[in-house]
Amino acid sequence: MPKISERAQNMPASPVRKLVPYALQAKQKGIKVYHLNIGQPDIETPQSALDAVKNNDLKIFEYALSEGNLEYRTALKDYYHTLGFTDLTTDNFIVTNGGSEALNFALSTLCDDGDEVIIPEPYYANYNGFASTFNVNVVAVTSSIDTGFALPPIEDFEKKITPKTKAILICNPGNPTGYLYTREELQKLADIALKHDIVIISDEVYREYVYDGKQQVSMFEFPEIADHCIIIDSESKRYSMCGARIGSMITRSKKIHDAAMLFAQARLSPVLLGQIAAAAAHQNDADYILKVRTEYTHRRNVLVDLLNGIPGVICPKPKGAFYCAVELPVDDTDKFAQWLLESYSHNNETIMVAPMSGFYSDPELGKKQVRIAYVLKEEDLRRSVELLNDALQKYKIEFSL
Repeated sequence: MPKISERAQNMPASPVRKLVPYALQAKQKGIKVYHLNIGQPDIETPQSALDAVKNNDLKIFEYALSEGNLEYRTALKDYYHTLGFTDLTTDNFIVTNGGSEALNFALSTLCDDGDEVIIPEPYYANYNGFASTFNVNVVAVTSSIDTGFALPPIEDFEKKITPKTKAILICNPGNPTGYLYTREELQKLADIALKHDIVIISDEVYREYVYDGKQQVSMFEFPEIADHCIIIDSESKRYSMCGARIGSMITRSKKIHDAAMLFAQARLSPVLLGQIAAAAAHQNDADYILKVRTEYTHRRNVLVDLLNGIPGVICPKPKGAFYCAVELPVDDTDKFAQWLLESYSHNNETIMVAPMSGFYSDPELGKKQVRIAYVLKEEDLRRSVELLNDALQKYKIEFSL
């Protein structure tokens, strides 16, 4: 038998997708599954993007430029100019196959085997997978549900910095917590990056979806770290076009950009049709973004209020993205999430959630937490919470909790 690499053996399973076989089995038994586990919005993609794909007159699906085609990079540049970053040119952007590839480029550009990246946890679970792919060690700094997952004290970051530290990686607004970092918190990160000559990688793919009149503060707003900053962006959540697989890595540092381009050239090109769709979506999109933000705000309010009405459930109100990190009155949410799909149903319906053990460096820290995505319409969210409440009561009885 061929030997499987240590890299493959050490690759962590996705906590979002590892329960998919159980969901498929439930569906085969005729059970309806409400998917609260994955950030796949039910919001329709902008019609302009769909029309651009349907009505294109391409005769050949040729390679795109490795850095992304000029038309789309121009759309990105114009978009960032509306955010106030008017110094950016098309040369600051590398178009990628989703935000995932942008993160891969960033890590592979900055890190060698055994190097370290500091990440406040809980964090997007696939950060573990990306780091593992490049033999990079994740060093976690733990935030608490008691503070709504605010940035941990900056001293906790400072204690973790070693000669192997190459970057601090944040997600703002956060996945899985929905936390929105303040300007004061980000300034502390900028200061520490300069002090220790490391890079801030800021994953800002949920930038548009912040609530209660707040505004997302980008790491690009700190000019002193122009050479110490990488922004990760994506169209997946902004325009509900996850399958288009279009993201970007953006930096003002020519040194970082030129190094990352070597990896971009090695993988040849980003998706051509995805760029066509994304460029079209960026045209006259203000009404679309406002409408979607309003819908997510309503869904968040409904979901959080209902969840906190269940005895023993704790759910801080997220300020951005479309996720809630929720503490449940169970001993192990991995077991509970599997039980929901294998053994539970009410009127032939159940829910699928993402256990948060995989969103921490130490799985024990997430044993009582799940991530719930409010990507379903209000009616489905209300029914999902009814199912969760009923399931928790039956689980408690069945396992004598």
